[in-house]
Formats: sequence, structure tokens, C-alpha cells
Amino acid sequence: MYSPPLALRNGFAMTAYTGLWAKRTWESTLENTLKDSDPPYTEHIFAGEGQTPIFGIVAIPPEARGTLVGTYGITGSLDNQWFLQILGRKAFAQGYAVVLFDWRAHGKTAELSPTLTSDGLYEGKDFVYIAAQAKSLGCPAPFWFTGFSLGGQLALWGIHAAQTLGEWSSDQPLEIDQSDMAGGAVICPSLDSIRSLRYLVNHPLGKYLERAIARSLKALAHQIAAFHPGALDPEAIARANTIWGFDHELIIKPLGFTSVEEYYTASSALPLLAQLQKPTLILYAADDPLFDPKIIPDLQTAAQGNSKLNLILTSHGSHVGYISSRACQRQMQDADCWWAWNRILEWCGDLSPDYTKRELRSGGGFRLPGKVNGES
Repeated sequence: MYSPPLALRNGFAMTAYTGLWAKRTWESTLENTLKDSDPPYTEHIFAGEGQTPIFGIVAIPPEARGTLVGTYGITGSLDNQWFLQILGRKAFAQGYAVVLFDWRAHGKTAELSPTLTSDGLYEGKDFVYIAAQAKSLGCPAPFWFTGFSLGGQLALWGIHAAQTLGEWSSDQPLEIDQSDMAGGAVICPSLDSIRSLRYLVNHPLGKYLERAIARSLKALAHQIAAFHPGALDPEAIARANTIWGFDHELIIKPLGFTSVEEYYTASSALPLLAQLQKPTLILYAADDPLFDPKIIPDLQTAAQGNSKLNLILTSHGSHVGYISSRACQRQMQDADCWWAWNRILEWCGDLSPDYTKRELRSGGGFRLPGKVNGES
């Protein structure tokens, strides 16, 4: 089903390519690989869980067929997250309203509030609040939540939050119904933070990726401190030299956790998968260099045990990249090399017209043709 160019068949090679070279040349990358232009976005400040202000951008085409709400991974901002911008272009061109946002402590959201991240514990409800307010702006149901990497974990929490909407106790009015939120689709989501981070720091090459991410997190903390003087302890920022250290020094205490292990256990998405009751697509690459490969059997077990989960596990794809070869593009009849977003938009398109009726008729979740434990 998926095959990369020969030079990118190694997970580290494609991760480095998409994270370094394509990142530096993302404007030309978008222009050279996509026929679709940027949607006519308007800026909007949403109110998330606890009235946390969240910066987003919204584009609504005429007679939109549904709405995709998405965000990105562990670091970055809407200004530079080119992979998310690909989704925005492609989805809008296919008739979807698009809502993209800077999640807590990122981008312009960090300028609006010193509220730090919670890796899904609050961001899940943020997704729902954003969808509700987007609906009031004219974005139509069905709403699909999406993200990649850590943003994929956030989206999974969003799907879980959407299905528990009736149990919420909130002073914030929500002009949206649980049935408006159809489900979600994620690319290489973070599922088990403890195992993956230990795997990353002990891998001969992975440790360099961890250091790069840690530097970005430290820069993020300095930015928040500059926007909001006194909000963060400068000495704690100075000590936050690893991903684990960042969470230990700055995250766990405000959230009420006594250890990073306790926080990661509470926020990890793997245990959520058995509980999801809305159609959910997970694209996951066996050669993803950021995540412990021992997670894969647990992911397969979760998919086999929940008819609402559609897992497409591929041998290659790296961390998020999923750049397809020319032969793969011809086989899949894709107009470009962005295999993962093409599969997500296909999947949402198949479900969007009558997803509620389809679920009622089938008595279960929709599944793409293929195997849950490997490529088809």
C-alpha cells in the first residue's frame, strides 16, 4: 500500500529529511509538490478548557462537506508547521472547512497565555471547545480531529473527550452535540511516553533527536518567560536540558503530579484506544525512530479489540514523513507524494456524507480494506 523512494527507506533517513531539509525549504516544498494554494484563512482566538485562550486559523469553503480540526507535534507553531499546512491546503481544496491551532504553550497561543502543556489531559477538551466555537463561526459537522506525533496524542484525547461530552461539568457553554463530532485520524501518534523516551535516549542516533527536541522545548520556555514575566522560574528553565527534565522542572507540579512517570502514565494515549467509541484511523510506521517498536504489538492488540479503530501499520514511513515514491503515487492514484494526508482525507471522505447512518447500518466501525497488523 505504501512505499517510499529508495533513498528514504530508512526511518532515520526520512525523519532527518523531513525534519531538516524539507523544513528549511518548506515554502518551495509546498509549491513544488502541491497544486492547491493556501486557503483564505482568518485568525480567531478560541477559548479552550478553563477559558485558556488558543490561537487558531479558520477557512470555510462554500457548501463545506465537514470540518477538520488539527494541530502539530511537540514543538513549532502554525507559522512554520509546513506538514500541517499541507493538510490545510488539501482539505480545503476537497471541500472541507479547516481549523488549525497553536496548542497550549506554542506559537501565538503562548503569547496569549503562560498556561503550559498537559499532553492531552486538557488539550483533549480544547479540541472539543474549538470545534464548538468553530461551529458558531459557520464550520459544519461532521467534525474530524487530527494531528501527528504528539499532536496525534492530543487528537486521540480529543476524540475521547468528544464521546464523553454529556458527562462534562463546565461553566462554558457548548453549542455542539456529541453527534457532531465524528471521530478522528492521526499520523504516528505518541502512545507510550515512558517507553518511547527511554528508547530514544538510549538509541545511538535517537539520542541526538532527543537533544534537538529538548533544545526546542527550552527555547519555548524562554519565549513564554519573555511573554509573561514571572510566570516561569528562570532556574527551572536553566535545569530543563532534556525532554524528561523539561517535564520534571516545569510541567508536573502545576498539574498536580509527583513524578514524570506518573504524568506520562496519566497522559499516554495507548490505554485510551480500547475506550474510543468513534471511528478512528491510526497510521503508524514500524520504522518510526522516535518510538519504541515494542509498542507495536500493543497497538495491534488494541486495534483488533476495538471495531472503531482502523490501524494501518506500514513497514516504512518514518516519523510522520510518509513521502511516497512515484510508483506508489501511481498505484494509489495520488496527485502528490503526501501519502498519509491522502489516506486520511480519503477515509474522512468515505465517512463524512452519512457517517451516522453508516454506523447504524453496520453496527460497528468503518474499516479500510487491509490488515490491522501490516500492509495490504
